[in-house]
Amino acid sequence: MNPYQQGQSPYPRQQYLHNIGFSNTAPQSFGNPMPMPGFPTMGYPAPQPGYPNAQGYPQPNSGYPSSQPYPQPNQSYSQPNAAQGYPTSGYPQSAQSGYPQPAQSGYPQQAQSGYPQPAQSNYPQPGYPQPSERHQSSQYQGYPPHSHTPVQSQQSYSVSSGPVPNAPKSKPTVVPVNPFDPREDAAVLRKAMKGFGTDEKAIIQVLTRRSNEQRLRIAFEFKTLYGKDLISDLKSETSGKFEDLLVALMTPLPQFYAKELHDATSGIGTDEDVLIEVMCTMSNHEIQVIKQAYTAMYGNFLEDDLRGDTSGNFKRLMTSLCMGNRAEDFHVDQEKAREDARSLLQAGELRLGTDESVFNAVLCSRSFPQLAAIFQEYQFLTGHDIDDAIKAEFSGDLEKALRAIVKVVRNKPLFFAERLHKSMKGLGTNDRQLIRIMVTRCEVDLGDISDMFQSKYGETLASWIEGDCSGHYKKCLLGLLGLY
Repeated sequence: MNPYQQGQSPYPRQQYLHNIGFSNTAPQSFGNPMPMPGFPTMGYPAPQPGYPNAQGYPQPNSGYPSSQPYPQPNQSYSQPNAAQGYPTSGYPQSAQSGYPQPAQSGYPQQAQSGYPQPAQSNYPQPGYPQPSERHQSSQYQGYPPHSHTPVQSQQSYSVSSGPVPNAPKSKPTVVPVNPFDPREDAAVLRKAMKGFGTDEKAIIQVLTRRSNEQRLRIAFEFKTLYGKDLISDLKSETSGKFEDLLVALMTPLPQFYAKELHDATSGIGTDEDVLIEVMCTMSNHEIQVIKQAYTAMYGNFLEDDLRGDTSGNFKRLMTSLCMGNRAEDFHVDQEKAREDARSLLQAGELRLGTDESVFNAVLCSRSFPQLAAIFQEYQFLTGHDIDDAIKAEFSGDLEKALRAIVKVVRNKPLFFAERLHKSMKGLGTNDRQLIRIMVTRCEVDLGDISDMFQSKYGETLASWIEGDCSGHYKKCLLGLLGLY
């Protein structure tokens, strides 16, 4: 069953977990915190280290993956789909096969486990591709080969002509505080809002120095101790942009992203910049969790709302990105990169008009390291950058989205630094964009974004915030940078 078909016949509506979160393998960790006595686990369990598709997709029957280590039998074996991130099916039942039991849960890793390789085993393998054939055919089609490297959230990648073993380390500005006492923090917040007046400094220092998970625990303890909703109290004690920022900090990030996407597509007009910023930067797993949160909150499928509010080739691009089906391995196949570069050249500059479908297919399905290699090969073939080619061949929202993907592949922190600069330059401030980036990136790479901002514009991000914002709103934003 498609997990987003719940509520439609014959699929019963499932219970929605309000504290749904992203996997702990992502730098921004929103789900499954370490359990505390008397506190329910939030979100999905962290993917087990042995699974080739360790992305934690929502399961069709509940909010948690099945406890069985192998899916049910009597289904055809489908190797590419297992590595691609679809719910795995077709693995033989452990009790009925000759495979030895693994010491830990999860599928064995081919590269390091003691399990026999398909070509070396005594089990019949009718119709299975040999390892060498599967290796050659899977890389280019968007299916990551089995690797001991776990799936990680996509960061900036430099152009490389060889394998990229790991994503570079990022610099968050907000990290989980340790030791952490949510009841003590709840008491501090209660004292700050009790009686006449509000101690905004205490509120800022607590909420900007805790991770998203920890803030949710504080809200849980706050309601337990005082019988009041923390968000409601914060809204009653604050106002304006400061209130908006505090509410954003207290919202589980999948729900926050879902609300941003919903607001961008509802009403008159569409905020395409929000769609581009979110859909072009999220990992597969993050997109899947956002889709589930969106359906639970608004009763519609995110894909349907995106398709209903966009048109033309931009609609097709958003639909492709909404599938959350990009390859996420770190292996770079240079020969396939050359083929793709030639395909992009033939679909654009070497023909009258442009075949948008080729650009859509390549930029929405190849992994970020592979795309970096494709862009390098394109420049080698043509003598100019692919960004220049996209500007010449496309226009409007489609051009902005394709160029955003190119920027994210090359340097994701720089992409967000440019977005922050755009939100504050000129007259007025795009506070919603500023809040969204500061809140969602502070636990991922806001330190890198700040460095890129200063490198490109010659001024610090903090100085721009101080010059463009004021009051407690400014202090809270600086607190997310670790400067208050």
